[in-house]
Amino acid sequence: MGSKQAFWTVPAKDGEPDLWVCMSCLSEAFCRKVPMPACPTCHGVSTYEAFTLAAVQDWGTDELIAKAVAAQQEGAAVSAAAAATPPVESVQ
Repeated sequence: MGSKQAFWTVPAKDGEPDLWVCMSCLSEAFCRKVPMPACPTCHGVSTYEAFTLAAVQDWGTDELIAKAVAAQQEGAAVSAAAAATPPVESVQ
């Protein structure tokens, strides 16, 4: 039985890069989160740097670019779902 990957969330303000790329292996990208305790590919620890999608597209491999696009789409879907969820009101 496989274990589920845990993540640290990394908040980003508007205009700040939201993709985190592992600088040890340059083959993993995550949107507004980094895996813990280490990179799932190379097991590097604390090796992430923030980039925009445009920056990754400038220098990344096709595989890294595809992962960055997928991560950004997943991050957008999560943000949209969170925004669509109405706040819970307490009834007293």
